[in-house]
Amino acid sequence: MRVQLAKQLLDRQIVDRDGRLVGRVDDIEFAVDDEGFPYVDCLLTGQAALGQRMDGRLGRLLVGIADRFVDDPPVRPVRIPVTLIDQVDSAVRLRARAADLPPPPVEGWLRRHLIDRIPGANRASG
Repeated sequence: MRVQLAKQLLDRQIVDRDGRLVGRVDDIEFAVDDEGFPYVDCLLTGQAALGQRMDGRLGRLLVGIADRFVDDPPVRPVRIPVTLIDQVDSAVRLRARAADLPPPPVEGWLRRHLIDRIPGANRASG
């Protein structure tokens, strides 16, 4: 059976077990087992993964901008192990909560350096 990973996975939304949007599949990371067979190890999401996949001037620009919004460049993609995938349909649905995944580096930087400095940003709404 032939599987077309790019068609099945790339650019699909990633949704956690509670239905919250985690991101999009920007790239796929492979590993090789002990017998030399490749397998899908992780889904990659974030500006770094998308920029590297796009290649060229636009890809470098995307990664360069993202590097300015992290404390320790170069920006790294968020890696979601394939073992966390529950099902793939119109979206990639995870069996984990978004809070249990590594935080996106650019989002974390923006939260620490911009959003948290807004008066009242830490108060719950309601």
